Formats: sequence, C-alpha cells, structure tokens
Amino acid sequence: MQIKESLIQRYCNSITEYSRFKTVEVKIGNVLLGAHHPIRLQSMTTVDTMDTEGSVAQSIRMIDAGCELVRITAPSIKEAKNLANIRKELDAKGYSTPLVADIHFTPNAAEEAARCIEKVRINPGNYADKKKFEEINYTPEAYQKELERIKSKFAPLVQICKEHGTAMRIGTNHGSLSDRIMSWYGDTPKGMVESAMEFIRICQDLDYHQLVVSMKSSNPQVMVQAYRLLVHTMMQEGMNYPLHLGVTEAGDGEDGRIKSAVGIGTLLEDGLGDTIRVSLTEEPEYEIPVARVLAERYHQRAKQNTRIAEEADVFIPEDFSPFEYKKRESAELNTFIGGNQVPRVILDISKQNLKDPFILGDAGYLYAAALDKYSMGDQSIDFAYLGDQLPSFSFPGNLKQLYNYTTWLNLKENYNCHPLFTLEEYVAAERRDQALNLVSVKRSDIYTEAFANIPFDATLVFVLETNEIHGMADQRAFFFKLMEAGINTPVIVKRSYQFDSGVQEDINLKVQLYAATDLGALLLDGFGDGVWIDAPQVPLKFNVSTAFGILQATRSRISKTEYISCPSCGRTLFDLQETTQMIRSKTDHLKGIKIGIMGCIVNGPGEMADADYGYVGAGPDKITLYRGKEVVKKNVPSADALNELIEIIRTDGVWVEKE
Repeated sequence: MQIKESLIQRYCNSITEYSRFKTVEVKIGNVLLGAHHPIRLQSMTTVDTMDTEGSVAQSIRMIDAGCELVRITAPSIKEAKNLANIRKELDAKGYSTPLVADIHFTPNAAEEAARCIEKVRINPGNYADKKKFEEINYTPEAYQKELERIKSKFAPLVQICKEHGTAMRIGTNHGSLSDRIMSWYGDTPKGMVESAMEFIRICQDLDYHQLVVSMKSSNPQVMVQAYRLLVHTMMQEGMNYPLHLGVTEAGDGEDGRIKSAVGIGTLLEDGLGDTIRVSLTEEPEYEIPVARVLAERYHQRAKQNTRIAEEADVFIPEDFSPFEYKKRESAELNTFIGGNQVPRVILDISKQNLKDPFILGDAGYLYAAALDKYSMGDQSIDFAYLGDQLPSFSFPGNLKQLYNYTTWLNLKENYNCHPLFTLEEYVAAERRDQALNLVSVKRSDIYTEAFANIPFDATLVFVLETNEIHGMADQRAFFFKLMEAGINTPVIVKRSYQFDSGVQEDINLKVQLYAATDLGALLLDGFGDGVWIDAPQVPLKFNVSTAFGILQATRSRISKTEYISCPSCGRTLFDLQETTQMIRSKTDHLKGIKIGIMGCIVNGPGEMADADYGYVGAGPDKITLYRGKEVVKKNVPSADALNELIEIIRTDGVWVEKE
C-alpha cells in the first residue's frame, strides 16, 4: 500500500517543486529574517570577546566578506557587558550589522546581552540543566515540575527580549542534550526537537515570537532528520519560526565544506532554511563564500519553474520515513554492487590520454613502471567510463571498465568490461553482458513502453540521470516509483555539472557543494548504490576526492579518518586550526576512526559520543582526552597531549603505523 504525501509525513511545502517554507518574519536589528526575505549568511568570531579591538577588526573582515549576522561568544556576564563596547565601536566605524550573543550555561550573561545587542542564542540543553550523563527516571508529574522549573529560569530572559526588541535563537545541539531530555526521549532527533520545543512553547505562552530555531549535529544525517521533524512538529502545533541551518563541528578544508553542504543543502533543496552558517575550522571570513554559493543556488531557483510532476503523481512509499534512515533494499549483483555493498564510484576518463597508465593515479591506482603493477589507495574508483575510447595499456584487475554498448560489442577482450546502454538499446539488444549491464535512464522513462518492456534480471543496474532544475527531487521521485513498483534494481546516481567559464577555484567549489547537496540528499535517505559526478571542468583527482568525501559525510562508505572539529570561538583554549592540522598530520591514515577536536567543554562531552576519540581544551595549556564520551586523561599538558592520544589509540589496538 502506498500513501500520498500527507500531514503524516509533511515537513516541507512540496516534494515535486522548489517551494520555500513560509515562516514568520523576525527582526534582528536592521536585518529581516524569514518570510520572503533572502537566506541570510552568518558566522562567528574567534577572538577573545574581552579583546574589543580584535573583535571589532575581525567582525569587520567578516562583514566585508558578506556576513549579515555576527555571532560572538559571551561565556560570562563580563563578556556580555563588553558586547556593548563592541557594538559601539562597530557603529562608530559605520557598521550596523546585528550582533548575536552566544550563550551556554549562564542565564545572567544572556539577560545582560539581551539589553545591549540585537539577538541572543541560548542552548536549551544547558540553559537551565546540567549534563552529567546520568539516567534519571521521571514520572509524568515529576517531568512536568521540571518544565515549570525551566520556565521560571527562562521567563526573565524572554521578558527582557520583549522589552528591548531583542530576537532569540533557541539552538539545540546534539552533543549537549540535557540528562533530562536524554532520560525522557533518548539520544534521538525527537529528543533534539523536544529540547527546543519546550522553550518555544514557553515563549508562546509569554506572547514572544521573535524566535529562530536550530537543530545542529556533527552528523548530517542526524541533523537533517531533526530539522525535518522540527518543522513537522511546528506544523502540527501551528508554528512556523525561521530556521538557522548548520552542521556543527564540520571540520576544515574539503571535509568541512562537503559535510556542511550535505546537511545544509539537503534541507535547502526542500525549501527549509532562512539563515545558514558553515562551521569551518578556519578563519570565519572563509565561511562566507561557501555559504554564499549554497544560498545563491536557491535564490536563483526561486525564480525558475522547478516542478518535476504534479503533486498527485508522486507517492511517498509507506515504508519510507523522512525522519529516520533506512537504506532502500536493492539486489546485490555479483557481490559487487547493490544490497549490502558500499556505494560504488564511477569516473569518466574518456577524454584522458589513454596511452598513459599514470593517468589512473588520480583515480586511486598508482602505477609502478619498474614493476608494471598498480597499487590501490583508500579512495580508488570502482568503474572507469571510457565511452568509445580504447586504452593501450592494461588496467588494474579490480577496476571495472565501462564502454558505450556499440563499442563494447566489438571488444576483442572483454574481461572486466561492461556495457552502458541507452534504455532503447537495452530493450532491443540481442546480446548483453552476463555479469553487469548498466542502463541510462531518467525518471520520465518510467512512463514509456520501453521501460515496461525491460527484461529485469540479476545483471541490470540503472544509471539515473536528470535534466531537471530541481534534479534531486526528480531523482528522489524515481526511487519512490521503484519502491512503489517493488523494483529492487541497483541504481547509480549520476549528476552532470557545466558552468560558464570562470575562475577554476570557483568552479571547483560549485561542483563540490552542488554534488554534495544533490547526491548527499539522496544518500541520507538511503537512496543510491553508486555515485557518478560528471564534471569535465574539474580535475580528475578533485572529482574522485569529492565523490568519496560525499560518501564519507553521509556515512555510506568510509575511506579516511573523520575529524569532528569545532570552528573555534572566543571560548577556545588553544589554536584550533594549528592543532587540527597537527593531529591530522599524525592520524590521517587511520581509516574509519573519528576524532573529535574541541576548543572547550561546551559541546565537548556530548559530541564525543559521536567520535571514537576526543581532544578537548580543559584550561590554559591543558587538554582532556576522551574515548567516546568517557574521560581517559584529564589536564594533560598541550605539549604531550597528541602523543598521549596516540598512545590511547595504540592501547586500544586500532593504531597502525603510517606508510
């Protein structure tokens, strides 16, 4: 049985066209957020908040880069009071961009900040609760008393915000859910949502509506599920507050950009999101160009006709939920693709010099001429598409070659060589491969006579393409249709990108962020047995790295060490950028290990639950080391901390020496 999209699963306006979720308008100083206003870009300073001059200078660099909201940490009332000085200095220099106070643990600092700047962010996990990782048994009556306690502690801030016209973000963080929430709802997206909803309902009771809400996690899958469930819950309760999107502790470089795009982009695709912050372990002004590329795509899309089908023609399968992960069941072919196999990576090398075996180095196969053999890396592609071109050298034995069907038919030697058909070619073919047959299809093909005549068997793999502007929704609808029809054929998702000529760095960034969004959104929902990024304007190595980065970010295929590193702020107790690079240089060969690097304790212990090991600032020149969320060593001198971390990993039997 199938169901049409209904309020049971509703979390966005439409699954068939791009439609921005309409929210209330929130005024943050001179910036209007939500409703019909553009998606706003923001970032956060990393300078000590008591350094007025440094904070002002960094804020100006951020604003000049395009930052529309500047967040500054206020860990105590002292820093909260100094926000007034920072505001005054910025005004004197002609910068009226709103400031946001970031508050954890200290209601008195929030109340002070709300009197002097435009917005405060509070974390419902630690505003009125503490986290000791204790499981508490509540009766319904006892839990209700806890809510009354929270209201008494939170209401003064709400009243101050009302009096001063100050906006507020209620920002849940997966890593800092309170023991109370964890005990009642568990470590779930539902717990994240209710952590915020408890505070939102108090605001509603007090007739305060200048609210923005966020559901952040370092795991894009958890983050996406929580935001969707938040919107669903708000819809049920008649609310529509703006959403602040972000993947917390995303990391740096390629990893941070891809992980952020997977999470943020997935939600933007469905029209969710009114302001975004890309959290990179880099200088804050470097976050803005990434956020701008993500936001601009949807500014343009709002002006285009994006409908892929009539709403009534697209069904959500009964066993699919946007609020929890379940991989689509597909047939496993030749113990290579589909089923429980990891998603495969396809790369087009048809335009490369196919007389030179060294070109496969960028695809993860390093050729040693003296030995005439290849060695594989952790990011080695699975299929090389050659089109109609024939190589003049031997391929690695475990690298499959794809040829257009007519060329494949004429191959003299076809070991490890497989055909790529058009749909019409496949249906009409008298000869097919006995192992794997890949067939290019689009969603619209489902309604054709050719699709109805497909000879389904255990060799068939679809290569799903799209020409639609709203391509992710188009391809998602194809998967829905397969599930509705009970078709379990494996599907490789292919996306093609071509941009007007421009700076290579800008083209690379667009390919990286668009592919992470388009492919990542499907993978997070359990769709896709392989990925193919068709982007001839970017280098092969960049293409491969992006594909594997997307699979890593979606936890679909692990090929390297994962770093959960925060972007730094005024609370940070060491140089995060330098420390992250130092840790990376010694541990980046530990495939499958997740290492959390946190500047302070705010999100530390909780986020450690999503990491295997943790390196957290505990005081000046002091580091606390974690195994999961368990403290292993406290107050280790910074000079010794990395070696101590390595020793813990070695003791656990998971350390390997770097080649």
